[in-house]
Amino acid sequence: MAKDGPDWDGLLKWSIAHSDGTAAPRALSEEDRKWFMEAMQSQSVDVVKRMKEITLVMQTPEQVLEAQGVTSADIEYMLEELQEHVESIDMANDLHSIGGLVPLLGYLKNSHAGIRAKAAEVITTIVQNNPRSQQLVMEANGFEALLSNFSSDPDITVRTKALGAISSLIHHNKPGIAAFRLANGYAALRDALGSENVRFQRKALNLIHYLLHENSSDCNVVRELGFPRIMMHLASKEDAGLREGALRGLLELAQDKTGGGSDGLGGEDEKLKQVLEERIKDISLMSADDLGAVREERHLVDSLWNACYNEPSSLREEGLLVLPGDDDDVPPPDVASKHFEPPLRAWTANQDDNRAPDTDTENKEAEATAMPLLLGFKQTPNAQSSSSSGGEVETTTPKCHIDKLKRELSKSFAMKDLALAKQIFGMKSSCDGKNRKFWLSQESYIEKVIERFNMSKYRTIPSGTKEDIRGIPHLPEPSQP
Repeated sequence: MAKDGPDWDGLLKWSIAHSDGTAAPRALSEEDRKWFMEAMQSQSVDVVKRMKEITLVMQTPEQVLEAQGVTSADIEYMLEELQEHVESIDMANDLHSIGGLVPLLGYLKNSHAGIRAKAAEVITTIVQNNPRSQQLVMEANGFEALLSNFSSDPDITVRTKALGAISSLIHHNKPGIAAFRLANGYAALRDALGSENVRFQRKALNLIHYLLHENSSDCNVVRELGFPRIMMHLASKEDAGLREGALRGLLELAQDKTGGGSDGLGGEDEKLKQVLEERIKDISLMSADDLGAVREERHLVDSLWNACYNEPSSLREEGLLVLPGDDDDVPPPDVASKHFEPPLRAWTANQDDNRAPDTDTENKEAEATAMPLLLGFKQTPNAQSSSSSGGEVETTTPKCHIDKLKRELSKSFAMKDLALAKQIFGMKSSCDGKNRKFWLSQESYIEKVIERFNMSKYRTIPSGTKEDIRGIPHLPEPSQP
Protein backbone atom coordinates (compact mmCIF):
# COMPACT_ATOMS: atom_id res chain seq x y z
CA MET A 1 0.00 0.00 0.00
CA ALA A 2 2.54 2.56 1.17
CA LYS A 3 5.89 3.22 -0.32
CA ASP A 4 7.78 4.96 2.48
CA GLY A 5 5.33 4.45 5.34
CA PRO A 6 1.65 4.78 6.12
CA ASP A 7 -0.50 6.84 3.76
CA TRP A 8 -1.65 9.25 6.46
CA ASP A 9 -3.04 11.77 3.95
CA GLY A 10 -5.11 9.07 2.33
CA LEU A 11 -6.30 7.85 5.73
CA LEU A 12 -7.35 11.38 6.67
CA LYS A 13 -9.28 11.89 3.42
CA TRP A 14 -10.95 8.52 3.82
CA SER A 15 -11.93 9.31 7.43
CA ILE A 16 -13.40 12.70 6.50
CA ALA A 17 -15.32 11.23 3.57
CA HIS A 18 -16.85 8.51 5.74
CA SER A 19 -17.54 10.49 8.90
CA ASP A 20 -19.15 13.78 7.83
CA GLY A 21 -22.17 12.98 9.99
CA THR A 22 -24.72 13.51 7.22
CA ALA A 23 -25.07 9.93 6.08
CA ALA A 24 -26.07 6.81 7.93
CA PRO A 25 -23.27 4.40 8.89
CA ARG A 26 -22.51 1.81 6.28
CA ALA A 27 -20.65 -1.48 6.36
CA LEU A 28 -17.05 -1.36 5.17
CA SER A 29 -16.13 -3.38 2.16
CA GLU A 30 -13.44 -5.99 2.56
CA GLU A 31 -11.07 -3.89 0.46
CA ASP A 32 -11.65 -0.77 2.58
CA ARG A 33 -11.29 -2.74 5.79
CA LYS A 34 -8.01 -4.27 4.63
CA TRP A 35 -6.65 -0.87 3.59
CA PHE A 36 -7.70 0.72 6.88
CA MET A 37 -6.15 -2.01 9.05
CA GLU A 38 -2.92 -1.91 7.06
CA ALA A 39 -2.65 1.86 7.55
CA MET A 40 -3.31 1.65 11.28
CA GLN A 41 -1.08 -1.34 12.02
CA SER A 42 1.93 -0.36 9.92
CA GLN A 43 3.37 1.68 12.78
CA SER A 44 2.10 -0.40 15.70
CA VAL A 45 4.38 -2.72 17.67
CA ASP A 46 3.40 -6.02 19.26
CA VAL A 47 5.24 -5.55 22.55
CA VAL A 48 4.97 -9.17 23.71
CA LYS A 49 6.15 -10.45 20.34
CA ARG A 50 9.07 -8.04 20.39
CA MET A 51 9.99 -9.05 23.95
CA LYS A 52 10.01 -12.70 22.85
CA GLU A 53 12.39 -11.82 20.03
CA ILE A 54 14.68 -10.01 22.45
CA THR A 55 14.52 -13.02 24.78
CA LEU A 56 15.69 -15.31 21.97
CA VAL A 57 18.68 -13.03 21.39
CA MET A 58 19.52 -12.99 25.11
CA GLN A 59 19.35 -16.80 25.20
CA THR A 60 21.82 -17.08 22.33
CA PRO A 61 25.45 -17.70 23.44
CA GLU A 62 27.77 -14.74 23.22
CA GLN A 63 30.12 -16.53 20.84
CA VAL A 64 27.31 -17.25 18.38
CA LEU A 65 26.21 -13.64 18.39
CA GLU A 66 29.76 -12.45 17.73
CA ALA A 67 30.02 -14.90 14.85
CA GLN A 68 26.85 -13.43 13.37
CA GLY A 69 28.29 -9.92 13.56
CA VAL A 70 26.28 -8.77 16.57
CA THR A 71 28.34 -6.27 18.56
CA SER A 72 28.14 -5.27 22.21
CA ALA A 73 26.71 -1.91 21.10
CA ASP A 74 23.86 -3.78 19.37
CA ILE A 75 23.11 -5.66 22.61
CA GLU A 76 23.11 -2.44 24.63
CA TYR A 77 20.68 -0.87 22.15
CA MET A 78 18.47 -3.95 22.40
CA LEU A 79 18.48 -3.75 26.21
CA GLU A 80 17.56 -0.07 25.99
CA GLU A 81 14.52 -1.03 23.92
CA LEU A 82 13.63 -3.74 26.43
CA GLN A 83 13.81 -1.18 29.23
CA GLU A 84 11.18 0.92 27.47
CA HIS A 85 8.88 -2.09 27.17
CA VAL A 86 9.15 -3.14 30.83
CA GLU A 87 8.29 0.32 32.14
CA SER A 88 4.77 -1.06 32.28
CA ILE A 89 4.32 -3.23 35.39
CA ASP A 90 2.35 -5.81 33.42
CA MET A 91 5.10 -6.12 30.81
CA ALA A 92 7.73 -6.29 33.56
CA ASN A 93 5.94 -9.24 35.14
CA ASP A 94 5.36 -10.88 31.75
CA LEU A 95 9.09 -10.90 31.03
CA HIS A 96 9.49 -13.85 33.42
CA SER A 97 6.53 -15.66 31.84
CA ILE A 98 8.09 -15.56 28.38
CA GLY A 99 11.45 -16.71 29.74
CA GLY A 100 13.34 -13.43 29.49
CA LEU A 101 14.17 -12.70 33.13
CA VAL A 102 16.78 -15.43 33.63
CA PRO A 103 18.85 -14.58 30.51
CA LEU A 104 18.63 -10.91 31.45
CA LEU A 105 20.14 -11.72 34.84
CA GLY A 106 22.79 -13.69 32.99
CA TYR A 107 23.87 -10.50 31.25
CA LEU A 108 25.04 -9.25 34.66
CA LYS A 109 28.04 -11.58 34.14
CA ASN A 110 28.69 -10.57 30.53
CA SER A 111 32.29 -9.84 29.56
CA HIS A 112 31.39 -6.34 28.33
CA ALA A 113 31.02 -3.72 31.06
CA GLY A 114 28.46 -1.74 29.06
CA ILE A 115 26.15 -4.76 28.83
CA ARG A 116 26.51 -5.48 32.55
CA ALA A 117 25.63 -1.88 33.40
CA LYS A 118 22.67 -1.76 31.00
CA ALA A 119 21.31 -5.07 32.30
CA ALA A 120 21.35 -3.70 35.86
CA GLU A 121 19.53 -0.60 34.63
CA VAL A 122 16.79 -2.74 33.04
CA ILE A 123 16.45 -4.73 36.27
CA THR A 124 16.04 -1.46 38.18
CA THR A 125 13.07 -0.58 35.98
CA ILE A 126 11.55 -4.04 36.37
CA VAL A 127 11.64 -4.23 40.17
CA GLN A 128 10.90 -0.59 41.00
CA ASN A 129 7.70 -0.46 43.10
CA ASN A 130 6.85 -3.93 41.80
CA PRO A 131 6.61 -6.58 44.59
CA ARG A 132 5.89 -9.39 42.15
CA SER A 133 9.01 -8.76 40.07
CA GLN A 134 11.06 -8.23 43.23
CA GLN A 135 10.09 -11.71 44.35
CA LEU A 136 10.84 -13.22 40.93
CA VAL A 137 14.31 -11.64 40.82
CA MET A 138 15.07 -12.85 44.35
CA GLU A 139 13.96 -16.38 43.46
CA ALA A 140 16.12 -16.34 40.33
CA ASN A 141 19.22 -15.46 42.42
CA GLY A 142 19.39 -12.01 40.87
CA PHE A 143 20.29 -10.41 44.20
CA GLU A 144 23.54 -12.37 44.45
CA ALA A 145 24.65 -11.32 40.96
CA LEU A 146 23.82 -7.68 41.63
CA LEU A 147 25.65 -7.70 44.97
CA SER A 148 28.71 -9.23 43.32
CA ASN A 149 28.79 -6.47 40.69
CA PHE A 150 28.19 -3.81 43.31
CA SER A 151 30.97 -4.91 45.61
CA SER A 152 33.69 -6.17 43.28
CA ASP A 153 33.19 -5.17 39.63
CA PRO A 154 36.24 -3.33 38.24
CA ASP A 155 34.08 -0.83 36.35
CA ILE A 156 32.68 1.99 38.50
CA THR A 157 29.66 2.50 36.22
CA VAL A 158 28.71 -1.16 36.61
CA ARG A 159 29.02 -0.85 40.38
CA THR A 160 26.85 2.27 40.41
CA LYS A 161 24.12 0.70 38.26
CA ALA A 162 24.18 -2.47 40.36
CA LEU A 163 23.77 -0.40 43.54
CA GLY A 164 20.77 1.36 42.00
CA ALA A 165 19.21 -2.00 41.13
CA ILE A 166 19.79 -3.30 44.68
CA SER A 167 18.16 -0.18 46.13
CA SER A 168 15.04 -0.74 44.03
CA LEU A 169 15.07 -4.48 44.70
CA ILE A 170 15.06 -4.24 48.50
CA HIS A 171 12.82 -1.16 48.73
CA HIS A 172 9.80 -2.17 50.86
CA ASN A 173 11.00 -5.77 50.47
CA LYS A 174 11.70 -7.37 53.84
CA PRO A 175 13.26 -10.58 52.41
CA GLY A 176 15.53 -8.41 50.28
CA ILE A 177 16.62 -6.31 53.25
CA ALA A 178 17.31 -9.46 55.27
CA ALA A 179 19.38 -10.89 52.41
CA PHE A 180 21.33 -7.62 52.18
CA ARG A 181 22.21 -7.81 55.87
CA LEU A 182 23.22 -11.46 55.72
CA ALA A 183 25.42 -10.82 52.68
CA ASN A 184 27.41 -8.18 54.59
CA GLY A 185 25.98 -5.44 52.42
CA TYR A 186 26.89 -2.71 54.90
CA ALA A 187 30.57 -3.48 54.40
CA ALA A 188 30.12 -2.97 50.66
CA LEU A 189 28.35 0.33 51.34
CA ARG A 190 31.29 1.44 53.49
CA ASP A 191 33.65 0.69 50.62
CA ALA A 192 31.37 2.65 48.28
CA LEU A 193 31.60 5.70 50.53
CA GLY A 194 35.37 5.48 50.30
CA SER A 195 35.39 5.70 46.50
CA GLU A 196 36.12 8.90 44.60
CA ASN A 197 32.98 8.75 42.44
CA VAL A 198 30.44 11.29 43.71
CA ARG A 199 27.45 9.63 42.05
CA PHE A 200 28.37 6.27 43.54
CA GLN A 201 28.75 7.86 46.98
CA ARG A 202 25.39 9.61 46.70
CA LYS A 203 23.56 6.38 45.89
CA ALA A 204 25.26 4.64 48.79
CA LEU A 205 24.25 7.42 51.21
CA ASN A 206 20.64 7.31 49.99
CA LEU A 207 20.47 3.55 50.58
CA ILE A 208 22.05 3.90 54.04
CA HIS A 209 19.51 6.53 55.02
CA TYR A 210 16.63 4.33 53.85
CA LEU A 211 17.91 1.27 55.71
CA LEU A 212 18.47 3.19 58.95
CA HIS A 213 15.09 4.88 58.68
CA GLU A 214 13.32 1.56 58.17
CA ASN A 215 15.38 -0.43 60.70
CA SER A 216 16.71 1.54 63.64
CA SER A 217 18.39 -1.62 64.96
CA ASP A 218 20.91 -1.34 62.11
CA CYS A 219 22.31 1.83 63.68
CA ASN A 220 24.52 -0.27 65.95
CA VAL A 221 25.96 -2.14 62.95
CA VAL A 222 26.67 1.13 61.18
CA ARG A 223 28.46 2.55 64.23
CA GLU A 224 30.61 -0.55 64.63
CA LEU A 225 31.70 -0.34 61.00
CA GLY A 226 32.88 3.26 61.46
CA PHE A 227 30.26 4.98 59.30
CA PRO A 228 29.93 8.09 61.51
CA ARG A 229 33.53 9.22 60.92
CA ILE A 230 33.21 8.57 57.15
CA MET A 231 29.98 10.56 56.99
CA MET A 232 31.53 13.45 58.89
CA HIS A 233 34.30 13.54 56.32
CA LEU A 234 31.76 13.56 53.48
CA ALA A 235 29.75 16.32 55.21
CA SER A 236 32.63 18.70 54.45
CA LYS A 237 32.84 17.93 50.73
CA GLU A 238 32.21 20.49 47.99
CA ASP A 239 29.28 18.60 46.44
CA ALA A 240 26.02 19.79 48.03
CA GLY A 241 24.20 16.52 47.39
CA LEU A 242 26.99 14.59 49.07
CA ARG A 243 26.89 16.86 52.12
CA GLU A 244 23.13 16.55 52.45
CA GLY A 245 23.26 12.75 52.17
CA ALA A 246 25.95 12.54 54.85
CA LEU A 247 24.11 14.90 57.20
CA ARG A 248 20.90 12.94 56.69
CA GLY A 249 22.61 9.72 57.73
CA LEU A 250 24.25 11.37 60.74
CA LEU A 251 20.87 12.71 61.83
CA GLU A 252 19.38 9.20 61.78
CA LEU A 253 22.24 7.99 63.97
CA ALA A 254 21.99 10.95 66.34
CA GLN A 255 18.27 10.43 66.85
CA ASP A 256 18.83 6.77 67.74
CA LYS A 257 19.75 6.45 71.44
CA THR A 258 19.93 2.66 71.62
CA GLY A 259 23.69 2.49 71.64
CA GLY A 260 27.01 4.13 71.02
CA GLY A 261 26.85 6.71 73.80
CA SER A 262 24.35 9.38 74.66
CA ASP A 263 24.95 11.21 71.40
CA GLY A 264 24.14 8.15 69.29
CA LEU A 265 27.28 8.62 67.19
CA GLY A 266 29.69 6.26 68.92
CA GLY A 267 31.78 8.81 70.79
CA GLU A 268 32.36 11.12 67.81
CA ASP A 269 30.77 14.09 69.55
CA GLU A 270 33.74 16.48 69.37
CA LYS A 271 34.50 15.66 65.77
CA LEU A 272 30.85 16.20 64.80
CA LYS A 273 30.72 19.53 66.64
CA GLN A 274 33.76 20.73 64.72
CA VAL A 275 32.19 19.69 61.41
CA LEU A 276 28.91 21.41 62.20
CA GLU A 277 30.64 24.61 63.28
CA GLU A 278 32.55 24.66 59.99
CA ARG A 279 29.32 24.17 58.06
CA ILE A 280 27.59 26.96 60.02
CA LYS A 281 30.52 29.28 59.32
CA ASP A 282 30.46 28.49 55.59
CA ILE A 283 26.69 28.98 55.44
CA SER A 284 26.89 32.33 57.22
CA LEU A 285 29.32 33.58 54.54
CA MET A 286 27.11 32.56 51.61
CA SER A 287 25.26 34.97 49.37
CA ALA A 288 21.46 35.09 49.25
CA ASP A 289 21.33 32.94 46.11
CA ASP A 290 23.67 30.33 47.58
CA LEU A 291 21.64 30.23 50.80
CA GLY A 292 18.54 29.37 48.82
CA ALA A 293 20.34 26.50 47.12
CA VAL A 294 21.38 24.92 50.45
CA ARG A 295 18.01 25.20 52.12
CA GLU A 296 17.80 21.52 53.04
CA GLU A 297 21.38 21.53 54.30
CA ARG A 298 20.60 24.46 56.61
CA HIS A 299 17.71 22.57 58.17
CA LEU A 300 19.76 19.37 58.48
CA VAL A 301 22.59 21.20 60.27
CA ASP A 302 20.15 22.80 62.70
CA SER A 303 18.27 19.53 63.33
CA LEU A 304 21.52 17.62 63.88
CA TRP A 305 22.82 20.27 66.30
CA ASN A 306 19.55 20.22 68.21
CA ALA A 307 19.54 16.39 68.36
CA CYS A 308 23.10 16.24 69.72
CA TYR A 309 23.21 19.27 72.04
CA ASN A 310 19.54 19.88 72.89
CA GLU A 311 19.63 23.49 71.71
CA PRO A 312 19.08 25.31 68.42
CA SER A 313 22.08 26.12 66.29
CA SER A 314 23.38 29.63 65.73
CA LEU A 315 21.78 29.55 62.27
CA ARG A 316 18.45 30.14 63.95
CA GLU A 317 19.81 33.01 66.04
CA GLU A 318 21.38 34.67 62.99
CA GLY A 319 18.15 34.36 61.02
CA LEU A 320 19.71 32.00 58.45
CA LEU A 321 17.48 29.01 59.08
CA VAL A 322 14.26 30.38 57.61
CA LEU A 323 14.73 33.03 54.93
CA PRO A 324 12.11 35.19 53.20
CA GLY A 325 10.42 33.04 50.60
CA ASP A 326 11.28 29.73 52.27
CA ASP A 327 7.71 29.33 53.46
CA ASP A 328 6.32 29.49 49.93
CA ASP A 329 6.82 25.76 49.39
CA VAL A 330 5.89 24.70 52.91
CA PRO A 331 2.53 22.91 52.81
CA PRO A 332 -0.22 24.25 55.07
CA PRO A 333 -1.02 22.40 58.31
CA ASP A 334 -2.89 19.14 57.94
CA VAL A 335 -6.51 19.91 58.70
CA ALA A 336 -7.94 17.14 56.54
CA SER A 337 -9.24 15.20 59.53
CA LYS A 338 -11.06 18.29 60.77
CA HIS A 339 -12.94 18.69 57.50
CA PHE A 340 -13.23 15.13 56.23
CA GLU A 341 -13.23 12.52 58.96
CA PRO A 342 -16.04 13.79 61.27
CA PRO A 343 -18.71 14.11 58.54
CA LEU A 344 -17.70 10.85 56.91
CA ARG A 345 -17.69 8.94 60.18
CA ALA A 346 -20.99 10.47 61.21
CA TRP A 347 -22.55 9.60 57.89
CA THR A 348 -21.26 6.02 58.09
CA ALA A 349 -22.45 5.55 61.66
CA ASN A 350 -25.98 6.69 60.77
CA GLN A 351 -26.40 4.32 57.85
CA ASP A 352 -27.41 1.29 59.90
CA ASP A 353 -29.77 3.33 62.06
CA ASN A 354 -31.55 5.05 59.18
CA ARG A 355 -31.75 2.11 56.78
CA ALA A 356 -35.23 0.53 56.62
CA PRO A 357 -35.66 -3.24 56.10
CA ASP A 358 -37.16 -2.74 52.64
CA THR A 359 -35.63 0.35 51.11
CA ASP A 360 -37.03 1.41 47.77
CA THR A 361 -35.12 3.03 44.94
CA GLU A 362 -35.96 6.60 45.95
CA ASN A 363 -34.62 6.08 49.47
CA LYS A 364 -31.42 4.60 48.09
CA GLU A 365 -30.93 7.61 45.86
CA ALA A 366 -31.57 9.92 48.82
CA GLU A 367 -28.96 8.04 50.87
CA ALA A 368 -26.44 8.32 48.08
CA THR A 369 -26.95 12.07 47.75
CA ALA A 370 -26.65 12.47 51.52
CA MET A 371 -23.08 11.13 51.52
CA PRO A 372 -20.58 13.92 52.32
CA LEU A 373 -18.39 15.07 49.45
CA LEU A 374 -14.69 14.57 50.27
CA LEU A 375 -13.01 15.73 47.08
CA GLY A 376 -13.98 17.70 43.98
CA PHE A 377 -16.51 20.44 43.40
CA LYS A 378 -19.77 21.05 45.17
CA GLN A 379 -22.57 23.47 44.37
CA THR A 380 -24.53 24.97 47.18
CA PRO A 381 -28.11 26.13 46.50
CA ASN A 382 -26.89 29.72 46.16
CA ALA A 383 -24.04 28.67 43.89
CA GLN A 384 -26.44 26.69 41.69
CA SER A 385 -28.61 29.70 41.06
CA SER A 386 -25.61 31.91 40.35
CA SER A 387 -23.92 29.33 38.14
CA SER A 388 -26.85 29.39 35.74
CA SER A 389 -26.15 33.06 35.06
CA GLY A 390 -22.48 33.63 35.79
CA GLY A 391 -21.02 30.12 35.77
CA GLU A 392 -19.60 30.38 39.29
CA VAL A 393 -18.87 27.17 41.16
CA GLU A 394 -17.97 26.96 44.81
CA THR A 395 -15.21 24.53 45.75
CA THR A 396 -15.06 22.57 48.98
CA THR A 397 -11.68 20.84 48.73
CA PRO A 398 -9.13 22.05 51.32
CA LYS A 399 -5.75 22.75 49.73
CA CYS A 400 -3.94 21.00 52.57
CA HIS A 401 -5.56 17.68 51.65
CA ILE A 402 -4.36 17.99 48.06
CA ASP A 403 -0.85 18.95 49.19
CA LYS A 404 -0.70 16.01 51.56
CA LEU A 405 -1.85 13.65 48.81
CA LYS A 406 0.84 14.99 46.47
CA ARG A 407 3.50 14.54 49.14
CA GLU A 408 2.48 10.92 49.70
CA LEU A 409 2.44 10.16 45.97
CA SER A 410 5.85 11.79 45.46
CA LYS A 411 7.38 9.21 47.81
CA SER A 412 6.70 6.46 45.28
CA PHE A 413 6.46 8.26 41.95
CA ALA A 414 8.50 10.89 40.16
CA MET A 415 6.24 13.93 40.17
CA LYS A 416 6.54 17.55 39.13
CA ASP A 417 4.14 20.17 40.42
CA LEU A 418 3.04 22.33 37.48
CA ALA A 419 1.27 24.80 39.79
CA LEU A 420 -2.27 26.02 39.21
CA ALA A 421 -3.91 24.83 35.99
CA LYS A 422 -4.41 27.59 33.43
CA GLN A 423 -6.29 25.53 30.84
CA ILE A 424 -8.64 22.54 30.92
CA PHE A 425 -9.50 20.88 27.58
CA GLY A 426 -8.62 24.09 25.76
CA MET A 427 -10.71 26.28 28.05
CA LYS A 428 -9.06 28.96 30.17
CA SER A 429 -9.58 28.49 33.88
CA SER A 430 -9.27 30.95 36.74
CA CYS A 431 -10.19 30.95 40.37
CA ASP A 432 -10.70 33.22 43.33
CA GLY A 433 -9.34 31.31 46.31
CA LYS A 434 -10.50 33.84 48.84
CA ASN A 435 -14.13 33.65 47.77
CA ARG A 436 -13.81 30.00 46.67
CA LYS A 437 -14.97 30.65 43.11
CA PHE A 438 -13.91 28.92 39.89
CA TRP A 439 -14.50 30.07 36.31
CA LEU A 440 -14.11 28.47 32.87
CA SER A 441 -13.82 30.57 29.69
CA GLN A 442 -14.37 29.22 26.18
CA GLU A 443 -13.17 32.39 24.48
CA SER A 444 -10.13 30.79 22.85
CA TYR A 445 -12.20 27.80 21.73
CA ILE A 446 -14.79 30.07 20.09
CA GLU A 447 -12.02 32.02 18.35
CA LYS A 448 -10.57 28.78 16.97
CA VAL A 449 -13.97 27.72 15.67
CA ILE A 450 -14.47 31.11 14.01
CA GLU A 451 -11.03 30.89 12.41
CA ARG A 452 -11.62 27.30 11.34
CA PHE A 453 -14.72 28.30 9.34
CA ASN A 454 -13.12 31.46 7.90
CA MET A 455 -15.33 33.82 9.91
CA SER A 456 -12.58 35.79 11.66
CA LYS A 457 -13.02 38.83 9.34
CA TYR A 458 -16.71 39.24 10.12
CA ARG A 459 -17.92 42.03 12.36
CA THR A 460 -18.52 41.00 15.93
CA ILE A 461 -21.59 41.93 17.99
CA PRO A 462 -21.10 42.82 21.68
CA SER A 463 -24.20 41.10 23.01
CA GLY A 464 -27.55 39.69 22.02
CA THR A 465 -29.84 42.54 23.07
CA LYS A 466 -32.11 44.34 20.65
CA GLU A 467 -30.26 47.61 21.15
CA ASP A 468 -26.96 46.10 20.05
CA ILE A 469 -28.18 44.05 17.09
CA ARG A 470 -29.04 46.87 14.71
CA GLY A 471 -30.13 46.16 11.19
CA ILE A 472 -30.97 42.54 11.98
CA PRO A 473 -34.63 41.62 11.72
CA HIS A 474 -36.19 40.31 14.92
CA LEU A 475 -38.68 37.58 15.39
CA PRO A 476 -41.95 38.69 16.91
CA GLU A 477 -42.24 38.46 20.65
CA PRO A 478 -44.07 35.35 21.82
CA SER A 479 -47.62 36.07 22.86
CA GLN A 480 -48.35 35.96 26.55
CA PRO A 481 -50.75 33.23 27.59
